Amino acid sequence: MPQLRPALIAAVLVLGTATPVHAAASAPAVTVENGRTQPVFSYADAVREHVYVESPVDSDADGRLDRVRVDIIRPKESGPGLRVPVIIDESPYYDNSGRGNEGERKEYGADGNVTKFPLFYDNYFVPRGYAVLNVDMIGTTRSDGCPDVGGKADVLGGKAVIDWLNGRAKAYRADGSPAVADWTTGKSAMIGKSYDGTLANAVAATGVRGLETIVPISAISSWYRYQRSNGVIYNYDYASWLANYVDTDPEAKCQAVRDRMDAGDGDDTGDHNPFWAERDYLGGLLGDVSKVRASVFVVHTSNDLNVKPDNFSTWWQALAERRVPRKIWVGQYNHVDPFDFEGRRDVWVDTLHRWFDHWLHGVRNDIMREPRADVQVGPTEWITQRDWPAPHATRLTLRPAADGTLGLRPDRRATATFTDVAMTESAMVADVGAANPGRLAFTTGALPVDLRLSGTPTADLRVKLDRPASNLTALLVDFGDDTRLDWRRGQGVTTIAEEDCHGESTAADDGCYKKVVTNVANRPVEVVARGWIDARNRHSLTRPSPMPVGKYAKVRWETLPHDYTFKKGHRIGLIIAGTDASYSSETGTGAAVTVDLSRTGVIVPVVPGAPLADVPKDTARFLGPRELTLPEPEPGFSFF
Repeated sequence: MPQLRPALIAAVLVLGTATPVHAAASAPAVTVENGRTQPVFSYADAVREHVYVESPVDSDADGRLDRVRVDIIRPKESGPGLRVPVIIDESPYYDNSGRGNEGERKEYGADGNVTKFPLFYDNYFVPRGYAVLNVDMIGTTRSDGCPDVGGKADVLGGKAVIDWLNGRAKAYRADGSPAVADWTTGKSAMIGKSYDGTLANAVAATGVRGLETIVPISAISSWYRYQRSNGVIYNYDYASWLANYVDTDPEAKCQAVRDRMDAGDGDDTGDHNPFWAERDYLGGLLGDVSKVRASVFVVHTSNDLNVKPDNFSTWWQALAERRVPRKIWVGQYNHVDPFDFEGRRDVWVDTLHRWFDHWLHGVRNDIMREPRADVQVGPTEWITQRDWPAPHATRLTLRPAADGTLGLRPDRRATATFTDVAMTESAMVADVGAANPGRLAFTTGALPVDLRLSGTPTADLRVKLDRPASNLTALLVDFGDDTRLDWRRGQGVTTIAEEDCHGESTAADDGCYKKVVTNVANRPVEVVARGWIDARNRHSLTRPSPMPVGKYAKVRWETLPHDYTFKKGHRIGLIIAGTDASYSSETGTGAAVTVDLSRTGVIVPVVPGAPLADVPKDTARFLGPRELTLPEPEPGFSFF
């Protein structure tokens, strides 16, 4: 690092409030005050350029290696005399759905350079001494090739950009001349929501050097988990549909690639196979969590029924086991960016700022000494804690009884039977006190204290079937009138006209965005945790085994995780059923499922407000709300 001027060193030692980073005798410098880089560079005068990075793949089989379009905005002063770190948002959405709550797309000038970069990252971070790169994923917008939906082209295209920034890959300008990144330190971050964040997970899992940190928001860590749950299929032919959605080129160009996806996705079984292994970043063919060198700041929401939250919980646990430096925010919305968590926008921007300053500029701030987890525990209420799940959670086993109650003791030698048919969750949880041939329902008595779930419940069943296969659903339900965060409408937020601004603006690209408010609804019930399994996959996701007809077998699986408080006076319900028509495209097998209640239960990680023995049983059968209709999450593709 170049030496600092003696007078400036003395000032820093005395005041301890202002530090230039990467400074030289008369050169411009990144300035740090109060543990944060300061906006000392002009956004209006920033360099706007684009290059094409050569990837190692030829995804469209045209005989040429695919080139990845990289749009760059960086301080005018950056160059060999002032090298800056990089923030990357790689996305397949820059020319279709757009990015963010307002669906921003790239806009281009006559010279082919981007004049409007989506989201606030460029407006806020470029003046503070960062370059921001908006990268078109292979097969999308102005990059070559075909989308691979989490596979080789997706992953290696993004990795090539990191390699170019560190001198390990080639890039070219529009006129074919070589492009060298002599303006960067090589230290990079990847950030983004949904598919964008998924690319960050994927590239980090290759172990590429130079990627110092990632911020995956509502991101996939396993594409199998995104489209499957233990053999139960959410959607058929989804990968090819998504590839076609993000590719705005003529359909014929990449039809052969999509045909191979349909042939390889295993929709006929729902089992895990090589197609999904290529798209698994925990321990797959391309990426493995054991290779992650980057620090990780995870953001996800527990009611995200698009990228379901088991994608973050399994990733988070694997990172923790390997002691990867990490931080997490766990919200209660649906598929929502933390920039749009009501009342948290300023907190988010400042937290992200300090995170990037620490990992990319080496600023000594307090970001890694704070509590690791921020957790939403109500519509507008957040807490901080040492980690997630709550470190002091205790495993509580709730057991169903033949009289419809749910308690702490097993019902000896009791059984109950239902039929695997497709039912919506509204039908499963309505009128729980009445018999229903498609489900079993059990409830506790009114809780004497609040009981907070933090983590991942486990369904533990002993069942027998009259045929070799059945789907099984377990729902953990909160019964009790309450004002709840309405994540089912508008993803949980409503956009309002008022704006606020984060960063500097030009006439073409401002840093101002509309605010949001949290949607709430008064309802007598909420499905808290849900989990599904094809009983044939009870032992293995890759090697199914039919159920022994007429004989009992253990079927145990994890539901989706949550952080949720069952309030005093409410009841906890357990629903056991067949095919969940709200989230699966399957129709049910028609199998008669007999449950051995004496050896069945649901294991719930709880933070108790009173001794666990105080979970009561009802003396009379709880009837629950009748003719209930829970609004289905709004249809449509919601990766924006």
